[in-house]
Amino acid sequence: MKKLMLLVLMGMALSACTSGQKVQQTEQKLNEIAPYPDAKADATRYVIHLPGLKDEANAKVEILIGKEMNVDCNTRSLGGTVKEQELKGWGYSYYVVEEAKGSISTMMACPEGTNENKFVTINHNLGLLNYNSRLPLVFYVPKDVTVKYRIWQPEAKILQANAE
Repeated sequence: MKKLMLLVLMGMALSACTSGQKVQQTEQKLNEIAPYPDAKADATRYVIHLPGLKDEANAKVEILIGKEMNVDCNTRSLGGTVKEQELKGWGYSYYVVEEAKGSISTMMACPEGTNENKFVTINHNLGLLNYNSRLPLVFYVPKDVTVKYRIWQPEAKILQANAE
């Protein structure tokens, strides 16, 4: 009976130790990481804190910069450029959108009543960014523009190509 009681107590102690080791990742404020500049009066600073992943080397981040617009069936995008700048003395990058110009569109004839609100993006040249949960992604954009993102990860299954 004493051995059984000892085993039960040891099991409880081990389970308490393993559950106590789960530490949640605390999100630091941007200015605690590095002295990023404040946004100008006509701009907004967006910060993306990525969660830690098991294999960050295989993940990528897609950045979508744009605004909600009422559009018809034509394909649309915004004109503008995204410039990567370096935080002097730190070596960290941040991105600046100086302006998001008018809508670029195809010219198809659309049926009546096809208008809807969609997120129209700037066609930028950033491509997919490397995933790094230790550093935030920082963007300075005009007030009427927002920043969204999508995380891309490969599927675990690798498929064989056909030789022809």
